[in-house]
Amino acid sequence: MKKLNEKAGTIRFLLGGIGTGNISLDQNARYTDFELWNYPNKGFRSPYTFFAVRAQTPDGKIYTKALESRLVPPFSHGHGCPVQDLGGLSRFRHSEMTGNFPFVNYILTDEGMPLEVELEAFTPLIPLNTDDSSLPVAVLRYSVRNTLNTPLDVSVAGSFCNLSALTGKNQRSRKYTFGPSLNKHVETDQFRGIHFLPGDKTEKDLEYFEMALITTEKSKISYLEKWAEGAWLDGLQDFWNDFTADGELTPGRPLRGEGNTLVRNTAPIGSLCVKKNIRAGEKAKFEFILSWYQPNRIRSWNINQLVSDEHPIIRNYYAKFGPALESASYLVTNLKRLEDESRKFVRALSSGTLPDYVTEAVSATMTVIRSNTCFRVEDGTFFAWEGCNDTSGSCYGNCTHVLNYTQTMAFLFPDLEQSMRKTEFLYETENDGRQYFRSHHYMQDSPHSMPPAADGQLGTIIRLYRDWKLCGDDAFIRKMWPKAKLALEYAFTYWDKDGDGLLEGQQHNTYDIEFYGITSMINSIYFAALRAGEEISLYLDDKESAEKYQMIRIKGAQKLEALTFNGEYYEQNLEDINRYKYQYGKGCLADQLLGQQLAHVSGLGYLMDKEHIKSAVRSIFIYNFMRDFSDFNNIQRTYALNDDSGLLICTWPRGDRPEIPFVYCDEVWTGIEYQVASHLIYEGFVEEGLKITEAVRARHDGVERNPWNEVECGHHYARSLASYGVLLALTGFRCDGVNKKLYFKPAVNRDFFSAFFCCPAGWGLFHQRIENGKTTATIETLYGNLDAYEVITE
Repeated sequence: MKKLNEKAGTIRFLLGGIGTGNISLDQNARYTDFELWNYPNKGFRSPYTFFAVRAQTPDGKIYTKALESRLVPPFSHGHGCPVQDLGGLSRFRHSEMTGNFPFVNYILTDEGMPLEVELEAFTPLIPLNTDDSSLPVAVLRYSVRNTLNTPLDVSVAGSFCNLSALTGKNQRSRKYTFGPSLNKHVETDQFRGIHFLPGDKTEKDLEYFEMALITTEKSKISYLEKWAEGAWLDGLQDFWNDFTADGELTPGRPLRGEGNTLVRNTAPIGSLCVKKNIRAGEKAKFEFILSWYQPNRIRSWNINQLVSDEHPIIRNYYAKFGPALESASYLVTNLKRLEDESRKFVRALSSGTLPDYVTEAVSATMTVIRSNTCFRVEDGTFFAWEGCNDTSGSCYGNCTHVLNYTQTMAFLFPDLEQSMRKTEFLYETENDGRQYFRSHHYMQDSPHSMPPAADGQLGTIIRLYRDWKLCGDDAFIRKMWPKAKLALEYAFTYWDKDGDGLLEGQQHNTYDIEFYGITSMINSIYFAALRAGEEISLYLDDKESAEKYQMIRIKGAQKLEALTFNGEYYEQNLEDINRYKYQYGKGCLADQLLGQQLAHVSGLGYLMDKEHIKSAVRSIFIYNFMRDFSDFNNIQRTYALNDDSGLLICTWPRGDRPEIPFVYCDEVWTGIEYQVASHLIYEGFVEEGLKITEAVRARHDGVERNPWNEVECGHHYARSLASYGVLLALTGFRCDGVNKKLYFKPAVNRDFFSAFFCCPAGWGLFHQRIENGKTTATIETLYGNLDAYEVITE
């Protein structure tokens, strides 16, 4: 990740585990976006929450600053910078930020300060180790370097609000109100700190929440359980006086003097301070850990649903780690291993020969899995919204037509991906084969009234095949296939009623509309699903079904070629394009061969004419990739503008744009961009695929857009997890867990190639060298055990 400074004003870097909620650090190293209560909360800042540093020279000169960089405009609040944001505290003049998820690093410097401060923050992330990647914790590690030629006494203090007492968490109302709470100093053999507890709730309550700020330092630790309560800003002023006086905190200091209580500040703030003597030119570490615990949630997609017999309280999966002090203890006990394995993953992903923007795309979009887009309940079942609105989930229900595009989780956390297959087939597929594309049964909510999604339902068959081949689990495929077979054959009676191998009629899809007639997008997914069904049936000794699926697929592919390929790309075949709104007709659709891309990822081979496919994919790049949007008119949602580059969802190079085309046609979605980029690479158009990927990441430069938040219908949008497909295409990686084989086919730098790979048995680096016509291929296992696997290069 390139270096960013304090002017990169869009940055929010997520801390927190899978399904735990998050806090974020912004470009100034400020703590923001506290989203810890089972829902998004963009823009919410915990009041009076900050770290500060104090330094004193031997001759008594004192320096103090907030451990953040200077705030940047605008400063247009009606009351100045809100006092709870502490805008008036002096801050470091310069900052430099780098992030390589899950690690973020800051360097804070100031010509007027005798020290340089570094902050590294992270939550462990270890592919294939889902539990250790699901901890409700954040490591906050400040390192202070003395730049003088004399020693310095340096204190670092962290202050946090007891958020268990907070009501009205919505960031649209900056009126913080607090209920009963309890701040307790804690001291164990492992750590000391402040435990923030509610004063009027128990763990049985839906909204029970607690948190802790601890340090593992062993000496010179001081604290304030709770700032002094008085009027106006008495507590804040008392803390600042106490801290700046000697760099230590003094519990129980009385507030002196009389005054009115016109304004009372009841924010329950606690502070923890560590003091060290740093010799000239040396560096000292000040390590803090934040942990939290919201064990309960409502059994419903609607977080405002009242508790009832139908919608009872259930537990978050991460509650298994126990209350805040217990998860903090687990982290402290295992920190070296957790940090080492997280760093090992980051180094493996970023150290190969792939372009930086490719590995950055994979790394940056992993935040989706750890954002409030995703959550996990007590029995391990994993769920996802499509994305996050500012204060709610966006589009509920493990949406199958969005998940079609995603690849990252299937390879890095396959147990979570398999959980989604179980939900799709065991909960959401009816006995007639109809599948709800938004899950509701587990949550005991009412079903949606939309027609079945052709792309989503058929895509679940392909993803089932992919997941089975990855894990090689016989019991898994045998359990899933009966309902999956019903879902596949539902197409015969609902979309392919005449049995000609082509889906026609009403085809609801990911654009939230229905296509009619014959489209290569929906039919290529159909063919890939049939091909997957064919392979699964052969494995299960059902030759009759395998032959049937093959016959339908071949017949349909031949007809599709004849009816939709125009010599360059595949069109929509519909007699009157304006009979139905929201069609695309002669347009060049970016998703026209989505099924083929999914087939390549899953190792299912070509579904239609190979040369036609290559021509069509290249046409998508030629006609849909825009290098500049300055003169482009778009009345829809805008994700690319001005001098951005990006891939349009649909264009009409041959004219005949429908009067009312489908509603998202002029938009730019990163998930589709990654899908097309990977497909271009699979077809040999490597430069074109990389150009699209580079354009996506260039738009997310920290100034105009957050590098760790690719949006579509909400923040941290799930479709962006298609980014991993680009890595798969460049490495040519496939895993056959059934037959214990790992396949690699590098698309770039073949003579000297190195790249990350991951399968359910382990992960590491693949290395290939070609010298004097001789190819040497090896794998370097960094996690897990891959001894049973044969490595095959193509």
